[in-house]
Amino acid sequence: MKKTLIPFAIGALALTTAILAAVPKPPKSSPLAGTWKLVSSKTISKGTTKYTFPVANQEMIKVFTNTQFSFFKHDLSKGKGENSVFDAGSGTYTLNGNVYKEHLAYCSAREWENQDFSFTLTIKGDTLIQKGIEKIESLGVNHEIVETYVRTGF
Repeated sequence: MKKTLIPFAIGALALTTAILAAVPKPPKSSPLAGTWKLVSSKTISKGTTKYTFPVANQEMIKVFTNTQFSFFKHDLSKGKGENSVFDAGSGTYTLNGNVYKEHLAYCSAREWENQDFSFTLTIKGDTLIQKGIEKIESLGVNHEIVETYVRTGF
């Protein structure tokens, strides 16, 4: 009986080891994971700087998981009045060192969908600075952006 239990135990151990090796490990948590509130932004085009945020009566957040991002901007008057706004977008991203690449899959400005952008990120404490070129030839978009966010949640 002991002779039959030993091969069975070895087989069970080998099977358990194989199963555990095949189970995917959860991805390493991204330093971006959480919610970030936009505090300032500007575009730079042909030497001209345009400050695009803050805007009175608006707020914007950007939310990151380990592989995806989304952003939401809205007015604080719940869509009432002539300056009402709602913008949103989402997609996937990669982060290698300070090189951040977005694929914008969904966007309320539909002509921006399925675009890829590459940025440089700097994180200092609870502050995130995203800087890089947004270029979409078909729309005549070609400018540098600098966006500053503060972490608001995880």
